[in-house]
Amino acid sequence: MKKTFAFLFFVLASIVLGAFIAYLCEGGPSFISWLAWGKSLGINDISVDLYVISLSFSLNVSFTVSQLITIPAGLIVYAKTCKGL
Repeated sequence: MKKTFAFLFFVLASIVLGAFIAYLCEGGPSFISWLAWGKSLGINDISVDLYVISLSFSLNVSFTVSQLITIPAGLIVYAKTCKGL
């Protein structure tokens, strides 16, 4: 159970760290702004209107280059630090 929580922590922390790095590099010089480049995938606004209740659903996932770098780095740190759990 400890390994599962540690794995989730490292993955989520690396995703957040990658998004933060992308945010910082977004308006920067050209040699570092490529870290903020990314794509978004998903389904936009599926609506169900039942006259009394209206439901709307959407699912979007976006990735940046910096997140694609920090996720494997987080997994490597997880593998190195959580051997004894």
